[in-house]
Amino acid sequence: MIRELFEILAPTFLAALSGWLWVRSGRRFDREMIGDLIMLIGAPCLIFSSLVSLDVSASAMLVMAQAAVTCFAIVALIGIVALRVLKLPGHTFLSPLVFGNQGNLGVPLCLFAFGAEGQALALVFFTIGATLQFSAGLFIWSGRFDPKELIRNPVGLAALAAATMITFELPVPSVLTNTTRLLGGFAIPLMLVALGVAVAEMRVTDLRRSLLMASTRLGVGVIVGFTMANCFDFTGIARGVLILQCAMPAAVFNHLLAQRYDRSPEQVASIVVVSTLLTAFALPFLLPFIV
Repeated sequence: MIRELFEILAPTFLAALSGWLWVRSGRRFDREMIGDLIMLIGAPCLIFSSLVSLDVSASAMLVMAQAAVTCFAIVALIGIVALRVLKLPGHTFLSPLVFGNQGNLGVPLCLFAFGAEGQALALVFFTIGATLQFSAGLFIWSGRFDPKELIRNPVGLAALAAATMITFELPVPSVLTNTTRLLGGFAIPLMLVALGVAVAEMRVTDLRRSLLMASTRLGVGVIVGFTMANCFDFTGIARGVLILQCAMPAAVFNHLLAQRYDRSPEQVASIVVVSTLLTAFALPFLLPFIV
């Protein structure tokens, strides 16, 4: 079991470590450009090529999508109540509690833990999260809803295109599959390197509050993940993917959006860093229960 855990966790965190070392060595990293490459090209191509190429039924992906929506909704409700009890502003702290790092960290972990099928289901969960983050999430940060953001979301559009082809059993041209597979191949490595860079560049402030938010994010995520896996009668790979994705730390995009809307970005960055480190510590103890 120790060897299996090492084989799952080591590649993920060593790749993230390379990003951390890159920044610490004084080298330049264009986070905006890399982020655009991931979200506009790499991730959409990875989602499309993975979903149309794997033998994962449309019904299995639909159920995972339903479970993901349910998990995000429950975590959001718990987060609203928790923040009211703690008397903390929802426009700043709700999104870090709700939206985890299912892309940069969750997808690679599910790939190493459960193989190609696990990656495909993890991408379904990630797609739901990304779509919600750039719709409901933007409403949380800004206080206004812009439906155009859904149209501008390449991740959701790629998933919709793949789902349409799978549902109606439409043939996918080989040139399209090969091209998206090629371009999607850089998404996971860049996600991990970008995660390491983010941890290296962000600073921890107000450790007590950051640790409280990080613990809440991890604890609520794990409980909701196990509970919903039972409610949806998930077993095997689907169960593991759902729990693991729910347990991910606060997404790096929370910090970017906090900067965009001037919602205490230093505090949000601190939550991202602390929750990432806390999850890294907790994963070796969590994985034996789901793998």
